[in-house]
Amino acid sequence: MTIDLHNCRLCPRDCGVDRYKGTGFCGAGDKARVALVSLHPWEEPCLTGDKGAGTVFFSCCNLRCCFCQNHEISHGGKGEEVTVERLAEIFLEQQERGAATLDLVTPTHYVPQIIEALQLAKGKGFGLPVIYNSGAYEQVETIKALQGLVDIYLPDLKYFSKESAKAYSEAEDYPQVARAAIKAMFEQVGSLKFNEDGSLSGGMIVRHMVLPGHRRESMKILDWLWQEFGDRVQISLMSQYTPMYRAGEHKNLKRRLTTFEYDSVVEHAAGLGITRCYTQERRAASEEYVPEFNGAGVRKEQS
Repeated sequence: MTIDLHNCRLCPRDCGVDRYKGTGFCGAGDKARVALVSLHPWEEPCLTGDKGAGTVFFSCCNLRCCFCQNHEISHGGKGEEVTVERLAEIFLEQQERGAATLDLVTPTHYVPQIIEALQLAKGKGFGLPVIYNSGAYEQVETIKALQGLVDIYLPDLKYFSKESAKAYSEAEDYPQVARAAIKAMFEQVGSLKFNEDGSLSGGMIVRHMVLPGHRRESMKILDWLWQEFGDRVQISLMSQYTPMYRAGEHKNLKRRLTTFEYDSVVEHAAGLGITRCYTQERRAASEEYVPEFNGAGVRKEQS
């Protein structure tokens, strides 16, 4: 894939915009914009180690999820522009802090900058497992461009129906696009690879957040994942849905998930035979788990 930001087609929006002169649907320009660099303890246990995953939260997004907990950076674009050289330094600094992994959060629209920064960082001794943490609304060609640079894919498979995708994320084609992208991710990294200490060194974790009123749709997602991958991927079933941002505009999303709804999806997973499945405690449904996007770690610290 030839990546050309003068004619950006990195994601399924296929804008074709010249990002040196303007922005497309995602709102990103020619430089990467970062909102927060942190050690994050709340990712899946196999990704965090003792000190946490080394998250790099990128600003802007190619989805418009009405319930997005990170909306101030994904939709609002809050963050600071950084050069490729500074991005490489950020990756190395996360390694120096003792991060277990490098967790690239919402990276799709900055893939060219990330590729260049990873190559620079690796030339200076960077060696953490790299996580590509996305909403799965990806071009297969963009995923292929990451061959050899990403160790762990962490896609969020949000919807099975085009009606939900259109209503909640303004992406009617999301279901088929995301499934194709996830298959391409698996083809690249293969089955799960764990270290002796239980940490993950390679493979794929597929997240799915169960939405109120949509447990049947969640079950269809599990059916597809089991049929396609069996236990070769880890599934992470999330119960943390909290009505935030514009969720109140949709009748089904005004409330939190019930225990019955979540437990019935977990039981469906067990009934299929899925054994590699993280579940989440109901207390995780809280705004206190939303990071403070204060720009920490983005600028180089003065010595």
